Amino acid sequence: MTAALLWFGYAAAVAWFAPPVLVRLTRSGVDARLGLLAWLVAVATAVCAAILAVQALASSAAAGWSALAEVICQSVAGHACAPAVYQSALVDTGLSAAAVATGLALVLVAARCAGGVRRGRNGSRAHAAAARLVGRRLSSGAVGTRRAGEVRAAGEVGAVVLDSPRPAAYCVVGRPATIVLTSGTIALLGPGQLRAVIAHERAHLAGRHNTLILLTRALSQSVPGVPLFRGAAERVAVLAEMCADDRAARVSGRPALVTALLAMATGAAVPEEALGTAASAVAARVDRLLTVQRRITMVRYQMGLAAVIAVLVAVPGWLALVAG
Repeated sequence: MTAALLWFGYAAAVAWFAPPVLVRLTRSGVDARLGLLAWLVAVATAVCAAILAVQALASSAAAGWSALAEVICQSVAGHACAPAVYQSALVDTGLSAAAVATGLALVLVAARCAGGVRRGRNGSRAHAAAARLVGRRLSSGAVGTRRAGEVRAAGEVGAVVLDSPRPAAYCVVGRPATIVLTSGTIALLGPGQLRAVIAHERAHLAGRHNTLILLTRALSQSVPGVPLFRGAAERVAVLAEMCADDRAARVSGRPALVTALLAMATGAAVPEEALGTAASAVAARVDRLLTVQRRITMVRYQMGLAAVIAVLVAVPGWLALVAG
């Protein structure tokens, strides 16, 4: 019973007290990859701790209801706990009801989460199949000839173009995964900007960001009252975009990526030479790409995130030794 309380306590502490710290350390996206890792470690350790708590509670119950009732009674009342209390029919009935309710709740949450992920993946695969059926393959001429490697790589994951005047670019998982661009995007962006957009979507696929977003959203929808899951559903999606931005900036350069983001957001072509005058009206992601972080600022945020990750990993390890 002590092990169950310890694991429940850790899960509750992470679920309610970790989100404000993580939001503060990851809001600016100084190190998007480390920030994404911190959120995922927090979610993973909280979920594992909750499962271990239920497992410990079930192990106590397997030893007998009376023994479990005695442990609970002594945990609450100490030496004042009398046999007449924990051996009563009322306590036995209450424990039985609590055990059944806990088991059903756990099964329901797991089923809802798995169902949400399954529906999301099925929808994504169906969309990818439909896009490949309706769209046309991206031609190398649309991207230019200076970086043919990016064009070949985009073709390997099934980059297709859909006829639509509205600028849009996204990726969907499937067999194979597919990068979808609209004809409006092709008409709006220059070759360098288009390469940046393709690199951004390839980074999403390489990092399996779609799966991470599906999982965190499914958890948030399955247990909507938990701050950690709600915060993870929001921040993982944003940090995934920042991670993909960083990868695209390394491949195609920041000016091409920033002007591509501006053009996609406004629907108006933005030449790379106009970056200086347009920078005053950009969104948060563009501001981040244009801001040169001081080395000391980056190190401070990285040390904070590393410390949070270390605590999130070390405390469960210590609890495992204590509970064992």
